[in-house]
Amino acid sequence: MNYELMTYFRENRPGIPVQMTRSRPYKKDDNCYVEQKNFTHVRQLFGYVRLGDSDLIPLMNEIYRDYWGPLQNFFMPSQKLLRKTRIGSRIKKEYEPALTPYQRLMNSSTLTDQQKTVLQERKSRLNSFHLQIGLQNKLEQFEEILRQRNTGLIAA
Repeated sequence: MNYELMTYFRENRPGIPVQMTRSRPYKKDDNCYVEQKNFTHVRQLFGYVRLGDSDLIPLMNEIYRDYWGPLQNFFMPSQKLLRKTRIGSRIKKEYEPALTPYQRLMNSSTLTDQQKTVLQERKSRLNSFHLQIGLQNKLEQFEEILRQRNTGLIAA
């Protein structure tokens, strides 16, 4: 956790204890599980460059909110592991059929009909091709900003 988050919890939520840790108790070797989404959600999208400029935050938020999130949630199916069965020395894995997070929500009984209608309307306004083209354009814009800043730093 970063300093700003800890300050927020200390000032705004004094009764809620927050522990500074990145792994589960007594599991010192599970940071790879805690941070496994850093690769697919951050590193694949923005790379491994350290981003210290707060000017890039609005652009990154726009990319996540308007392009990456809808593309992942409405159009990219994923499989969920149902069970693992040990057969001798081998492990047999059984998966659910590949569904998008949107399809999983629509199949679940936790949403009301009104919430499902809102999601259906939102999906009907989306086009996966336009999302991908917009994502590529925004990522090129992001990379161009990084290139300009890096060349400015070298020239200075």
